[in-house]
Amino acid sequence: MVRYFCLFFFFFGFSQESTFKDYNQKIAGIDFNLEMVAIPSGTFKMGSPNFEKNRLADEGPVHEVYIDSFWIGKFEITWDLYQLFMQREIDSKKIKYGDEINVDVDAVTSATTPYVDMTFGMGSNEYPAISMTQLAASKFCEWLSAMTGNYYRLPTEAEWEYACRAGSESAYGFGNDVNELADYAWYDYNSGGKYQKVGSKKPNNWGLHDMHGNVAEWTLDQYSPRSYYSYVNQIADNPYNKAQKLYPRVVRGGSWMSSDYRLRSSSRTPSNKNWKKQDPQIPKSRWWHTDAQFLGFRIVRPYKVPENYKDFWIQ
Repeated sequence: MVRYFCLFFFFFGFSQESTFKDYNQKIAGIDFNLEMVAIPSGTFKMGSPNFEKNRLADEGPVHEVYIDSFWIGKFEITWDLYQLFMQREIDSKKIKYGDEINVDVDAVTSATTPYVDMTFGMGSNEYPAISMTQLAASKFCEWLSAMTGNYYRLPTEAEWEYACRAGSESAYGFGNDVNELADYAWYDYNSGGKYQKVGSKKPNNWGLHDMHGNVAEWTLDQYSPRSYYSYVNQIADNPYNKAQKLYPRVVRGGSWMSSDYRLRSSSRTPSNKNWKKQDPQIPKSRWWHTDAQFLGFRIVRPYKVPENYKDFWIQ
């Protein structure tokens, strides 16, 4: 899609600048803020080149992508907040801090209480929430939107990689030297066999922590190993591969269990039915992946709220 900026871009950019900045999202009833980082619009090269070490076929071809401005969580969502979504004890204290949307919090479906300790003994306070399905993560976003009046959802795969790269074109957001990875990430080499507190490693150039490792992160997209071929020889405008079936969907970032190459900015992981293998329920829970102790999420807030915003919560 060809874009013409001219004077319109100047005036829009000037007006946007006054409101588009980092902020802390307050949530009524708790002494806890979500730190949100402003990510400017721009174009980047998505995917990995043929010469990148340990590259996999589904990471190409490299293609240009335009992304609109959005905010993204500085950290992965932690148990501190996710447990409040499950328990719903603060719903009555709802205060609208924004006026983007108006959602009845009582109408938001909540994740069921798990039948086992979903931290698996790895820690809760300031540790990333794990093992939820993509549906559960999206319903958390709906609940948070209802509680605050601001619109939140999961990132698209393209938004996620744009934020992870933070202007880089290298294998990792900090460069190509895998020897530096331990400064930025928890993975199989240094994690001690468990996830770690969020934000305990260096951030990327846009101030985001744990984009590489700690826990892998849900995105909105359906996984397709050849989806990038649709965007060859054009600039993809905010691409999003809308889910049409439950499996597989795209997970990004690698985790505390992953090898170093799985933490690369372009690495893609398809969700798998086996992530529910040990779930004793019949039918299997739609809220929990009992065997995905490596899987969490972070949230985004688009600068422009789409008219069909509810569609992103019900895939």
